[in-house]
Amino acid sequence: MWRHKLDIKDFRGKGRATRSVHGGAGIDPLTRAVKRPLVMSNNNENLVGQSGFLYARDASANGRWLEEKLAALEEAEDCVVTSSGIAAINGTFLTLLSAGDHVIAPDISYTSVHEFTSNHLPKQYGIGTTLVDTTDVRKIREAVTPRTRIIHLETPHNPTTELDDIAAAAEVAHRAGALLTVDGTWSGLTTQAPLKLGADLVMHSLTKYINGHGDALGGAVLGRKELLDRIRFTAVKTLGMCLSPFNAWQIMRGAATLPMRMERHGASAMEVARFLEGHPKVAWVRYPGLESHPQHALAKRQMTGFSGMLNFDVKGGTPALREEIGRRLEIFTWATCLGHDESLVAIYNDRKGPMFRVSVGLEDPEDLIADLERGLSAAEGK
Repeated sequence: MWRHKLDIKDFRGKGRATRSVHGGAGIDPLTRAVKRPLVMSNNNENLVGQSGFLYARDASANGRWLEEKLAALEEAEDCVVTSSGIAAINGTFLTLLSAGDHVIAPDISYTSVHEFTSNHLPKQYGIGTTLVDTTDVRKIREAVTPRTRIIHLETPHNPTTELDDIAAAAEVAHRAGALLTVDGTWSGLTTQAPLKLGADLVMHSLTKYINGHGDALGGAVLGRKELLDRIRFTAVKTLGMCLSPFNAWQIMRGAATLPMRMERHGASAMEVARFLEGHPKVAWVRYPGLESHPQHALAKRQMTGFSGMLNFDVKGGTPALREEIGRRLEIFTWATCLGHDESLVAIYNDRKGPMFRVSVGLEDPEDLIADLERGLSAAEGK
């Protein structure tokens, strides 16, 4: 057996960086290796009367070690890792909701979650759904019915950077006898603590900031063990939404540096946001760390950092102009994901119209600003 350095409970009082490095770590008694190996076996010997891993779909060694690290970071009772962030969220819905139940979810959310809540839950599973502007807690309260079982938030929102008030929504949910679930992917895990604010479960796409290198898919659900035991049995064991050992191994390696990376993402994003806010060709900028953000006060109260995501648009913007700006960029990569080491940019539409969605990476912020200046030169004279 591998010897654990620390159990989840032993991390109480330890700093986030310490938890990030040592969570889920252990020493191999055979080789004395200080890093977890990659264990690719589908099957494991499981003698009568002994506990341990049996079949890799149900639970793998690498997956469990990653769960221990993430639970330590989020300060949760337990964690279940899944094949993707979508599997974490939709697998939770399929586990905890039944025909006749009702769920409240954001009217703007990650594409696959929006599709599942707006179409599949009501049409295929007989689960009532109400999509509302969850940034307004009054609209959440008004949408509650006697059948409401889950209120789901996504904060900060993708792609708008808008925020939901987690503590206020938790009060509404618990008063109604419902659970509050929070997709915290955009926060990068280390910049907000939904469970401490009253959420029952928090989900993350490990594909994004937690892995941080754009080379592995994964998801996670964290919170109370009794809820997670149900999710593990239904979503992972029964529906097969399991995370591969190789992806778990990759993500665990990336997660060790998560707190330091998130500090860099946030600091650089603030510099980029301030540059854009002062640029004469920029119409507006949305970044929770800016005082101009409509929910800056909530961001300061609810978050310890503002992550690396921002939006902006140019004055007199047209599709052709936005595409020309994108073509002139040399450091930013034109891609739709987020939370990578490299900076990414894409064009999105929200209820306010088209915009650039920017994921600020780990490059030198001066180089990123110079690159954006190069792109914005396309707007000269427009």
